[in-house]
Amino acid sequence: MLGVLTGFAVVWIIILTGYGIGRLGVLGENAQTVLSRLAFFVASPALLLITLSDADLDTVFSFPLLVAALSALVTAGLYVLATRWWLHRPLPELLISGMSSSLVNAANLGLPICVYVLGDAAYIAPVLIFQLAFYTPFFLMLMDSATSGRRTSLRVFAGQVVRNPIIVGSLIGLVLGATGTALPEIIHEPVSLIGGAAVPAMLLAFGISLVGSRPLTADGGRRVDVVLASAFKLIVQPLLAFLLARFLLGMEGHLLFAVVVTASLPTAQNVFVAAARYEEGVLVAKDTVLLTTIASLPVLVLVAALLA
Repeated sequence: MLGVLTGFAVVWIIILTGYGIGRLGVLGENAQTVLSRLAFFVASPALLLITLSDADLDTVFSFPLLVAALSALVTAGLYVLATRWWLHRPLPELLISGMSSSLVNAANLGLPICVYVLGDAAYIAPVLIFQLAFYTPFFLMLMDSATSGRRTSLRVFAGQVVRNPIIVGSLIGLVLGATGTALPEIIHEPVSLIGGAAVPAMLLAFGISLVGSRPLTADGGRRVDVVLASAFKLIVQPLLAFLLARFLLGMEGHLLFAVVVTASLPTAQNVFVAAARYEEGVLVAKDTVLLTTIASLPVLVLVAALLA
């Protein structure tokens, strides 16, 4: 338990450092954008490539991938059904809120937490691959259809997947790991060093993003939506992951702990990006990201106390 708390402390100290950097303006106005793009386009693909090339793929991509997929899909489905009946929101806004209730922050917080709390970045790989290769493109396809009145083609869907640098890095790592191929040292070392920048860059960028954020303002009229989406994200999804993993799939020990931790991560910032792109559900997406990020710490500590 002390090791788990130390892992959380490391993550939040770096986030608070980023917040201080943002408050002081040390890195300028575009610091968050630059750090986020560095992490997303360069460092994270390198980290996942190295991690997956050395990982036990049978363990990581069997049941954990199934738990990640089922818990996300069921959570989003339950949220959309409940709020459609209760709050009567339009479909595009419901889709964004459904993403907010189930899309986990697998990159910015998932990677660091898996490194420092679970001891291996490979535990987040099934979640990343499911979300980036299927879940996010699927929701965006639905959003295209709901906002434009036309169906998105499979070619566009596939293009969104293959152009994602994290997917590309993960696939290369999977091929290397599955075939037992080792990178030459002259390539392995620089790729490994670049991958080492992913975690600090993500956490610093996230800390900077918290500057000036004020969730649950009364002006937007979406407090109920935000609280409900946050509750589904931090309570319903982890509980579903635990029930599926423990009683349906018979998982236990550290692997059970890992799948519940990854399901307990806060809402991904990608939801806000999607909301801004379609101009639907922007307030719900923004506030849910911030609220779940703050509230996820006690949830993750509770999960660690019960399962670690």
